Amino acid sequence: MTTTVNISPTSPLGVAEHTLFVCKTCASVWQDGKRLGESGGEKLLHQLQELAQDWELRDQFPIQEVECMSACNRSCVVAFAAKGKLTYLFGDLAVDSSASAVLQCASQYYAKANGLLPWSERPEALKKGILAKIPPLSQ
Repeated sequence: MTTTVNISPTSPLGVAEHTLFVCKTCASVWQDGKRLGESGGEKLLHQLQELAQDWELRDQFPIQEVECMSACNRSCVVAFAAKGKLTYLFGDLAVDSSASAVLQCASQYYAKANGLLPWSERPEALKKGILAKIPPLSQ
């Protein structure tokens, strides 16, 4: 029996070293405990996935949906995370106008060894909505 494993160019184990997390529950409309229609988070996720098809980092920086990132009062929410780097959580992202800025900022994050994203260097859409900057885990 032969097992085929796809190895990612990002890691010897095929695991991406960078991840863009997107909350898919953000900006939902609820009625009687059930979500109605497509949430703002799902719309942002789909826009990011569409734009990422032409993004030079699409294979090194996968987009991963998250059911809820518990920042409901600050939707829409995304996070950048990577081994050995700061983790950033951004909120207050406009559904219809922030996807390209998110990918631009993700590219900046990717290029920095420590992941530091100074306010002055971030795209306008990601300057005001920072919710957390979390230090990397000790290695």
